[in-house]
Amino acid sequence: YSFGEKIKHYLRQDMVPDDSMHFTTPDYVIFALLLVASTCIGLFYALSGGRQRTTQEFLLADRSMSCLPVSLSLLATFQSAVAILGAPSEIYTYGTQYWFLGVSYFLGLLIPAHIFIPVFYRLRLTSAYEYLELRFNKTVRIMGTVTFIFQMVIYMGVVLYAPALALNAVTGFDLWGAVLAMGLVCTLYTTLGGLKAVIWTDVFQTIVMFAGQLAVIVVGAHQAGGMGEVWRKAMNGSRIASLDLNPDPTERHTFWTLGVGGVFLMLALYGVNQAQVQRYLSSRTEREAIMSCYVVFPCQQVVLCLGCLMGLVMFARYGEDSPAGKMVLYFVMDVFKDLPGLPGLFVACLFSGALSTISSAFNSLATVTMEDLIKPYCPGMTEAKATLLSKGLALAYGLVCLAMAYIASLMGSVLQAAFSIFGMVGGPLLGLFCLGMFFPWANSIGAIVGLVAGLVMAFWIGIGNFISRMAVPTPLPPFINATAMPVPGNMTTAVMTTIMDSITSKPKPRGLQALYSLSYLWYSAHNSTTVVIVGLIVSLLTGPSKEKYLTPGTVYPVLGNLLFFLPERYREKLCCVTPLPHKHHRVLVEEQGVSSPDPYFLEKLIHHTSLVVFRSAKVLCYKNSALKVGKGFSGICT
Repeated sequence: YSFGEKIKHYLRQDMVPDDSMHFTTPDYVIFALLLVASTCIGLFYALSGGRQRTTQEFLLADRSMSCLPVSLSLLATFQSAVAILGAPSEIYTYGTQYWFLGVSYFLGLLIPAHIFIPVFYRLRLTSAYEYLELRFNKTVRIMGTVTFIFQMVIYMGVVLYAPALALNAVTGFDLWGAVLAMGLVCTLYTTLGGLKAVIWTDVFQTIVMFAGQLAVIVVGAHQAGGMGEVWRKAMNGSRIASLDLNPDPTERHTFWTLGVGGVFLMLALYGVNQAQVQRYLSSRTEREAIMSCYVVFPCQQVVLCLGCLMGLVMFARYGEDSPAGKMVLYFVMDVFKDLPGLPGLFVACLFSGALSTISSAFNSLATVTMEDLIKPYCPGMTEAKATLLSKGLALAYGLVCLAMAYIASLMGSVLQAAFSIFGMVGGPLLGLFCLGMFFPWANSIGAIVGLVAGLVMAFWIGIGNFISRMAVPTPLPPFINATAMPVPGNMTTAVMTTIMDSITSKPKPRGLQALYSLSYLWYSAHNSTTVVIVGLIVSLLTGPSKEKYLTPGTVYPVLGNLLFFLPERYREKLCCVTPLPHKHHRVLVEEQGVSSPDPYFLEKLIHHTSLVVFRSAKVLCYKNSALKVGKGFSGICT
């Protein structure tokens, strides 16, 4: 079977053809309203305010966003359609063990809030990969950027195509009509309205996602006899899992894989991913950016609960006897078959997830391409031309997304590997940022070799896992298991991949097979650790960096904080003396020369090893010397 044939086999078997499984006019109207509303938001921000005339406004929403829209956008960015479909299927099939993933959200959001955000925000970056040049060199920056572009381009087409294929199989909804409508609308509002439009459409789409999932739970629970009956049936069906403290890393879901391994998944998403970093940087203040992490925490818990409750309601409705019940969309259409309009609401919910993910991809890809691959080599580019080019890049990536969706339709069984690629790259990129931020003696050679080693390890394990599964001929299982394939390094792809495989009792793997059998939740931790260890070893062998030569503000003093009890001379030898510049110890000198720093205050800044940023000229000044010079600016900063 090809991948498409497999999906249709799973979705069609045991399903009696029924006109109620098709969309009605109210369903199409609700779906169309989602597209119209999203387009109108984009047009509003294209025609209001500064009208997206500067790169600052187009790429960073003029750094004017408040906490609430940023936090809801953070939530929506990777709450894709595959996640909405995958979590209920996971709970239906394996029980509530997956719910313990919520434990990882504490550290997974606390660490970005108090470590990554202060570093990125105080450096006044636009692209997260600018940090890599400030900390290491331009080569590391380019490698990080290219890796991210590869990751997102592969992923965004698949995340658009997969839910459209599932919807087509269940309801007969036109496959390419859905793909083209979503892709073109998303490209339109992203290109016209910039990041501000993306964030506010994310807010709207998050509300739609909540409404769609809540409607399924309420109606489904009512039809099953109430939530008490749902819980009773789940208990009797052994779907309410207890705490599993098994330390075996090859076990798919245990408390340790979910609660500890999940932290690294969250860090790869909320700590260093450009789509999320860009939202932090669009906040009005550093405090607003940090608060957005705190606000998104309960929202993530609510999303997790909704997905898990949907799975329990599915089980209460079908038990273990109906293979078709394991397909979420079939379940939704079955629950809503006598309620016109509600199937359209859930499909709007589903495609809101797809829209929020791919719009974030377009905007973040346009940002890194402009800031990391074009601007450094075109220092004389005018602001108007840079803004126009940024919009052109967003448009181009939108068209690339549609092309990738078409390629996805031809990929067959390789499509499941494409889902995995997104996760494979997340861990090594996390390791690269951690290497630079926490280890002052890491040098650029160590960073390059470490990143390459991490990517090689990630693809070795990922491809090894894929091939070992493909090598064992197994018949098509009687249901769609949306989470069987371990997908490394990313929560979204972890909760729903499209490989069809049933979990059976197998002997404990040994040797390389044990490595290939590593739980997907440990992939990000394993691959990021590989980058750090290899990077440190190579740095020590090639001559470690000295802290006094590093760009101020690029190293978070975690070692200095942990080793506070040591005398300063010993801490200096360990490269852990310089503190992170205080957020108030920064002077922004605009190109127009409007704000002139007070000499006494500037002297205190330099004395306390703080950072002075000449924003438009891209000059970082430290102790009377220009560390980074660009845009024609030269000379000594005094």
